[in-house]
Amino acid sequence: MTDLAERKMRFLYALRSKGVTDARVLNAMEKIDRGAFVKGLFAERAYEDMPLPIACGQTISQPSVVGLMTQALQVGPRDKVLEVGTGSGYQAAILSQLSRRVYTVDRHRRLVREAQEVFDALGLTNITAVTGDGSHGLPEQAPFDRIIVTAAAEDTPGPLLAQLRVGGIMVLPVGQSGAVQTLIQVTRDENGFEYHELRPVRFVPLVEGLGQE
Repeated sequence: MTDLAERKMRFLYALRSKGVTDARVLNAMEKIDRGAFVKGLFAERAYEDMPLPIACGQTISQPSVVGLMTQALQVGPRDKVLEVGTGSGYQAAILSQLSRRVYTVDRHRRLVREAQEVFDALGLTNITAVTGDGSHGLPEQAPFDRIIVTAAAEDTPGPLLAQLRVGGIMVLPVGQSGAVQTLIQVTRDENGFEYHELRPVRFVPLVEGLGQE
């Protein structure tokens, strides 16, 4: 077995051991090569279960956290998904394997442009990447069946709750930046919103407005 194949096998084993057990999610994470999203100095560490720095002061999330968030989102093949915080594009690429359409928004033009290049190279045609203020969601495409936020807000953003379809699910980290936050699953029903706490996490903060680059 080649070193790369062995690292990929260990990668999937690590996901399972951390609680990622959904077969569809594991299959998507096996198909989407994290190595395509990790550049430069850290490329060697693409298959380790750790967050890694990317451009614009952001990070590519720890794979087991990506897996657990995706699992909690319970994405169906006909779902339209909004991702707030494109980052490297890795999470959106995994969601593209599970859903009908993914809209991903980031405040940094450079990250959106670089992620789009990877989507094109991988032939992922059901992702729309947009530069914008993700804290406001994408009202022109709402409502969404699923919403995932990959940056921490101190409270669940109202505009995102408003863009979640009845019967929809949102997964996001909530808490102060620089501290441990809580990963929350929000389900919308006829009567309002139901919240479930999933696990402690640590994410970059959700920032309003557009980035400098």
